[in-house]
Amino acid sequence: MDMGVIEMKSKLTIISVLTLIILLTSCAPDNSKQCVQDSDCVPAQCSHATDAVNKDAAPDCQGKSWTLDCAPNTLDCGQGEIKCLKNKCAVVIN
Repeated sequence: MDMGVIEMKSKLTIISVLTLIILLTSCAPDNSKQCVQDSDCVPAQCSHATDAVNKDAAPDCQGKSWTLDCAPNTLDCGQGEIKCLKNKCAVVIN
């Protein structure tokens, strides 16, 4: 067999394997938002949260500081609440 053909087949095999790996990892489910009840969920950001995640994926807010502003469309100042909707953690703005 011609060396050029062998090299081309090797390159195609490598590209195919890499493509498969990328597809498999990008299709993996994101468990960071899964929930059964509201208490499974916490803010996804330490400050001015706009999203929610499962408490197992909570950010580490220890030692962080932030303003006491009531940023619009966040959980600040009771503008919203965290809910488990269709088994996904979510922020519901009032």
